[in-house]
Amino acid sequence: MSPGLHAVAVVVLALALDLALGDPPNAIHPVAWMGRAIAVGRRRLCRGGPVVLLVAGGALTLGVLTIAGLAGWLVTLAGSALGPAGLLLEAAALKSTLALRGLTAAGREVAVALERGDLAAARTSVGRHLVSRSTATLRAEQVAAGVVESLAENLTDAFVSPLMFYLVLGLPGALAYRALNTADSMLGYRQGALEYFGKLAARLDDVANLIPARLAALALVIVAGRRVRSAWSTMLSDHRLTASPNAGWTMAAMAGALGVMLAKPGAYSLGHGREPDVTDIARALRLLGRAIALTLALATISAIVLG
Repeated sequence: MSPGLHAVAVVVLALALDLALGDPPNAIHPVAWMGRAIAVGRRRLCRGGPVVLLVAGGALTLGVLTIAGLAGWLVTLAGSALGPAGLLLEAAALKSTLALRGLTAAGREVAVALERGDLAAARTSVGRHLVSRSTATLRAEQVAAGVVESLAENLTDAFVSPLMFYLVLGLPGALAYRALNTADSMLGYRQGALEYFGKLAARLDDVANLIPARLAALALVIVAGRRVRSAWSTMLSDHRLTASPNAGWTMAAMAGALGVMLAKPGAYSLGHGREPDVTDIARALRLLGRAIALTLALATISAIVLG
């Protein structure tokens, strides 16, 4: 089997495993192991002045990335030794970097709560699974907006970025990316000691997602159907309104594609339509599915042609 076909087979198997099985228990989930390692490092190292915090946080981030990359290299070696059966081993490892079933299930859970009028449950669910902001006082429209924003942003983190890093750098690259993304989600905040301790994780994550975020946004534009012009123009005009150099691309494209306004009070407002409601969660999920299919098809063609 050529390298290109091998990569395609691993990606398709990994995606099938993710969609069929979802995330494994934390006890055997590699990303949960990464998270525990980062949490231990934060407890032990996150103290001292700005320089000490910057060095310690950088060392922790790079250490976790290195271990994840080495683990990917070892799995790749083992897969090569196993022959055809090694495809499944590599796919299982790559599957740990994807989170599409969990993402879409979380979105549907919030939608079900909103449909039955249980705003309290919807607030709890969106806060537990999808957003980091306080959700206790959100209106139903703001809860729906949070879901749509998270679906758009996580198209990059949960699929396009791991896929790209795998196709370019193999399993070590995909696992190292997931370790970096996990470090950023746990440390990359501009508050207290984390302002310095998580700075390298945040900056590296920004760099790692520069190309994938823009490709993910372009995929959303292409699958927007009759609203392709709105998705394109909103993406171009509003992507810079978020603090993140990457998240605004997919969120603005999604806002334009749906014809809604995605707003976080005091932070940003993307798009110029109405506030989203529960029906827009289903529409966003359909757009997400089409963008994933398009990205997978293009990645498959590229891997075969270039591989």
